[in-house]
Amino acid sequence: MTAQIPERLIYEGEEFPMTFCPPLPKQDPRIQERSAEELQDCDPIVRSTACWRGYIATWEVRDGRFYLVDITGRYKLVTETPIFADWFSGVLRIPKGDILYYAHMGFATVYEQEMHIRIERGVVVETRVVDNRGRDIPSSVREWGDVF
Repeated sequence: MTAQIPERLIYEGEEFPMTFCPPLPKQDPRIQERSAEELQDCDPIVRSTACWRGYIATWEVRDGRFYLVDITGRYKLVTETPIFADWFSGVLRIPKGDILYYAHMGFATVYEQEMHIRIERGVVVETRVVDNRGRDIPSSVREWGDVF
């Protein structure tokens, strides 16, 4: 598997890569699949093995709520208004600091720290920073990666 292009997250007015891909809402009429012609005009990275999902979404945490604000690639938004992500519950992962261990698969690379933002039905319920320095690297990651 190839390391994947991250989603984007706007948090406290700053843009970060996100090593997690929240799902898009199924059957939402505000999200449409691009035609083959439209897709040709998109950044070629979304058609590569570094983006198996075929799109890169931009998300935003604003006023304690989680929104989908843009999509490039296979899908497009057909609204100018951000979409409140009330379908999503889970943990967003934002890498911070230097790479401790690079793994050429998915989002398995380990960074010094990660900010975890727990979302329940589109609402932020907890934010914490996890420090990975001094922690053991799981063997499943070590099999795919290189130590830095």
